Amino acid sequence: MRTKYLAVVERAARNYSAYLPDVPGCVATGRTKAACLANLREALAMHLHGVVQDGMDLPRPCAEARLMSV
Repeated sequence: MRTKYLAVVERAARNYSAYLPDVPGCVATGRTKAACLANLREALAMHLHGVVQDGMDLPRPCAEARLMSV
């Protein structure tokens, strides 16, 4: 079973940045949104590998997102 984490992607002045609310410290950037998400996927794999190597529990996904109108 694959675990799914919420990724928050933000547009910056010249690139994109992204982070995972349920995985503190796991962030990435990229020139395009696709590049940013690819970098985030790689960062997450390395981060989770380190968590396992350190004998810690994997973070549980619990963040949610909703679009709201005002």
